Amino acid sequence: MPSNFNVRSAAGYERLMGRWSRLLAEPFIRFAGVADGERILDVGCGTGSLTFALPKAAAIGEIAAFDFSPVFVEEAQRRNTDPRITIRQGDATAIPFEDGRFDRALSLLVLHFVPEADQAVAEMRRVVRPGGVVAAAVWDHLGGMSGMRMLWDTAAAIDEGAQAPRSRYCFQPMTGPGEMRRSFGAQGLRDVTESSLTIRMDYENFADYWEPISAGEGPIGQYVAGLDPPRQDRLREALRTAYEAGRPDGPRSFAATAWACRGIAP
Repeated sequence: MPSNFNVRSAAGYERLMGRWSRLLAEPFIRFAGVADGERILDVGCGTGSLTFALPKAAAIGEIAAFDFSPVFVEEAQRRNTDPRITIRQGDATAIPFEDGRFDRALSLLVLHFVPEADQAVAEMRRVVRPGGVVAAAVWDHLGGMSGMRMLWDTAAAIDEGAQAPRSRYCFQPMTGPGEMRRSFGAQGLRDVTESSLTIRMDYENFADYWEPISAGEGPIGQYVAGLDPPRQDRLREALRTAYEAGRPDGPRSFAATAWACRGIAP
């Protein structure tokens, strides 16, 4: 299975995670580095959060982007107005480009949804030139996603059925400290560096937090959408209490931290 991220609609993904991945794209680009004239591959482009941020960082020569989901590919193609950018469907474990074509292969919030993540890293290394850069970032699900952990911990406290998906969420591959670094090293990348990147997830009110989750996108949405109406109502009200934390409904801000890793192809 090339990806285990369930996609219902591009608009639903944008409200759940796209707005935050766009915020993460800028510090990730600074971490990964870009330079004028480079050819860059965006592995798992989604709706284009990284793809469309790259030309703002440098005078990029070419950006090739692909994603496994046809829903994401269609939306990214619809948004694209830059002739330097091409977007297609593809598999991160069998990247549809020849060896050594790119200066950098970048992946934002993808590897933890690829069951064969080590193979995806190997493929990213394959398609960059010697001396080229491979870089990726994934959310720190266990310790760095306070807003999402609030949901999972609340759900697990009131629904025994939430405990298994919570564990899968918290310990997805590549989301723990050192996991990407070890994978990059095992695939032969050198000078491997791992760091963390933090943004803020700012919500206008509880509805702004809850509605994208209840729409059914991603692992969290899949769990919530699978609840019968009484259990979903119970979770919503318990989560409202956690979100409000004894104060009137309104804006809330949650820290969100991602692990970032980069290495150089030999």
